[in-house]
Amino acid sequence: MTQRAIRKTHYITVPVMLGALSACIPATVPPPTTANSQTPAPHLPTDLVALIEPEPIWNARQVVPDADTILESTYVVQSGDTLRSIGNRTGAGSEILAMVNNIPAPFIIHPGQRLHVPAGRYHLVSEGETGIAIARAYSVAWRDIVALNGLEDPFILRRGQRLLIPSETDPRDQTLEQRAAAFRIDIDDILTGGQPALKEGEHTAAASTAAKPLPTTAAISEPSSFSGSFTWPLSGPVIVPFGPGAGGQRNDGLDIQAPKGTPIHAAADGVIAYAGDEIKLFGGLVLINHGSGWVTAYGHADTLNVVRGQKVTKGQVIGLSGASGFVSEPKLHFEIRKDRKPVDPLSHLPKAS
Repeated sequence: MTQRAIRKTHYITVPVMLGALSACIPATVPPPTTANSQTPAPHLPTDLVALIEPEPIWNARQVVPDADTILESTYVVQSGDTLRSIGNRTGAGSEILAMVNNIPAPFIIHPGQRLHVPAGRYHLVSEGETGIAIARAYSVAWRDIVALNGLEDPFILRRGQRLLIPSETDPRDQTLEQRAAAFRIDIDDILTGGQPALKEGEHTAAASTAAKPLPTTAAISEPSSFSGSFTWPLSGPVIVPFGPGAGGQRNDGLDIQAPKGTPIHAAADGVIAYAGDEIKLFGGLVLINHGSGWVTAYGHADTLNVVRGQKVTKGQVIGLSGASGFVSEPKLHFEIRKDRKPVDPLSHLPKAS
């Protein structure tokens, strides 16, 4: 199945062929288990999985690179001022004002206090815009916007928020094609910049067990906590371990050999943060948010059985393995991340038999 087919699949017919698959899978690691049992989870569901997956969420709301450029200044706090109102008056972001003036939460300011207002280009966030779309519009890396503005988990923007944009390039000097060619995203970008901005007072949407995408304007409620354990996403020999390898390259997870069409199982309960093929390196990719800063990634899939915003359980089939992305043979790239940093999955998985 092509990468486009991964994203555009409407129905996946799932035949029952457990015996044939189990005969093909090496027993190097234990098979996945369900959340409530130590018996192997069923390899394939027996019904049809309806997938109506739209374009990636960051393509749904186009961003116009119309940032306002302001000069450095000093603002004297007046009675009744808030950081938000000062930001609106000066054109700077309230988060930036708090950060550069060392004002911690709950962001209390006093009349007569002198605030430094840093110069720069400030983008006014509109409802539904994602961090990735904003970064793409300005031809800058989203991770640089995150660092510059001191953004923190859960990384959901709000309408009316002002983001300081790095000043490497002026997007008005580039064509749309040049901006698109210069733009790259990775797993961390999706996790921190893949949620649409909300209106003031609007709440995130609850995850659903149905394989039906949420509206492109909906930000997903993430699991609040994770106290469970991880299981192997499939059985097979580990062919590339975690950490540095030959040629100075580093693997942020495990590469597990698996015949094409091997069911991929969720390593723990969680909510699908992403399912698509926009990161060309990994091809078909699923990201699951488990709460408490834990995220798992599953790359090189041939077929995806889940959509953004779907609630999944440990052992549930989320796709079938393949050779999509930059690989020459079928395998699964599997990562576990804690607070955005990759950790060695072997430290968090059951011991191989």
